[in-house]
Amino acid sequence: MKTYLLALFFIISAKFNAMAQLPELQTVPHVDVKKYAGKWYEIASFPQIFQKGCHCTTAEYTMTDKGYLIVENRCNKDSINGKQSYIKGKAFVEENSDNAKLKVQFFFPFRAKYWIIDLADDYSYAVVSHPNRKYLWILSRTPKMSDVVYQQILSWLKDKGFDLTKLQVTEQI
Repeated sequence: MKTYLLALFFIISAKFNAMAQLPELQTVPHVDVKKYAGKWYEIASFPQIFQKGCHCTTAEYTMTDKGYLIVENRCNKDSINGKQSYIKGKAFVEENSDNAKLKVQFFFPFRAKYWIIDLADDYSYAVVSHPNRKYLWILSRTPKMSDVVYQQILSWLKDKGFDLTKLQVTEQI
């Protein structure tokens, strides 16, 4: 029993040490929220319980005159032709983040960190995560992304310490 507990301790310690060695996740230096607004297609993501069974996932951001964004997420449940699921929320820009850090709220009072960690110069793709690296979305303005661009993003993410074995490609029409 002592050997089992000692082995378990070393496994857990190694896991925490590996996590501690990762550099702090950085966002892009600046996001033009007006350019970021609009429709995005999910190309791949780390599976999350709230997206279970989703296909053809999209997110649409709309500026408001009240200083926040409306967020509308849609997906087809259980197949590409499945019934559409929809949820509407708000995104608030974090102060002093140059618009690269948002807090997204779908259920009051809970807000989740939404960090834009990579963004094409022409806003054709974006990569979004959380500082703990447990959430990841690769987004594109089109339902399909060039394989060359996708592979470049994957290489970049691997260098940033993301566990790409968890990444799941999203089926789009």
